[in-house]
Amino acid sequence: MQSKELAEKLGITPVNLSILKTGKAKGVRFDTLEAICKILECQPGDILEFRD
Repeated sequence: MQSKELAEKLGITPVNLSILKTGKAKGVRFDTLEAICKILECQPGDILEFRD
């Protein structure tokens, strides 16, 4: 799935999705994370990484 399509399905701008993808966001809302996981049929651990 292309980023533009995912952003449309999430109801966010492609710029905001890019910020999430590059790790530049200071946080992510749980409802946004839930929507991403539903659309991509994955678990949060599949797309999140902890960095110290």
